[in-house]
Amino acid sequence: MKKPADKKSADELLTVRDFIRYGVSRFNEVGLSYGHGTGNAYDEAVYLVLETLHLPLDQLEPYFDARLTKAERKAVAVILEKRVKTRKPAAYLTNKGYVQGLQFYVDERVIVPRSYIGDILCSDLIGGDEETLIDDPTAVNSVLDLCTGSGCLAILAAHVFPFADVDAVDLSPDALAVAKINVKKHDCAGRVTLYKGDLFKPLKGKKYDLIITNPPYVHSELIKTLPPEHRHEPKMALASGDDGLDIVRRILKEAPDYLTEDGGLLCEIGEGQALLESQYPDLEFKWLDTELSEGEVFWLTREQLVANNRISSGSR
Repeated sequence: MKKPADKKSADELLTVRDFIRYGVSRFNEVGLSYGHGTGNAYDEAVYLVLETLHLPLDQLEPYFDARLTKAERKAVAVILEKRVKTRKPAAYLTNKGYVQGLQFYVDERVIVPRSYIGDILCSDLIGGDEETLIDDPTAVNSVLDLCTGSGCLAILAAHVFPFADVDAVDLSPDALAVAKINVKKHDCAGRVTLYKGDLFKPLKGKKYDLIITNPPYVHSELIKTLPPEHRHEPKMALASGDDGLDIVRRILKEAPDYLTEDGGLLCEIGEGQALLESQYPDLEFKWLDTELSEGEVFWLTREQLVANNRISSGSR
């Protein structure tokens, strides 16, 4: 009787190096898709092997040739084969996602944490010495995270802005249940408040120094062609109409009413820069690049948003 792939690999492979090589070969063989924290087969295999063995993710070298116990070999073999057979993102298999070194609980009730906004919040654009969006993080008193999902950006904002109260909103009760786990995990219950509702609706009368949002922005045609890994994520957290900008347009219209006089909006929209600029020719978007992205996150001040809404109202 032929042994299952995970049983065979557990019997024949011995070291961390062996399992990483095997994982890369299996992942390439079946053509997995990435983009949920890693971008290739090697990084995916390294992540799954080290996470399963409870080893530091940034310290592969000391353990490369370490021999594994029988129980460890079985555990690693099983999770590598699960990644192949289920096509689930690795974060769903480990129930862990990472943003700027912070670990978050995740499962299929939320999208896997990944946002260039995290890179921006932890860059010199916040409290840096040169050109910045926010000169003094300690002067920020209130932050709103729209479409919070797992709550990762809201919790990160609580770290970056030490004196700010952070509100986090999501329409999905399932997502908020996961966010609640993470708020407790990071001891942020006194700093981060969760709201269930459609964008700004549960926040009547509130004002924020900063609004951050990584809303759904996948257009309807692309939704149909997403690889299996992405189809494990909640469609509600991805889809945003025919052109992917339905929710972004609502945010641009409503945000001025919820920003303080000197407040600003930080929003991620994927690859919709050209389309968004064509729809809002009077808005001077400030596009913020990161090490891994270009033109996927914009910054606008309340003043700019108010002026644009005034122009738009006058043109109707």
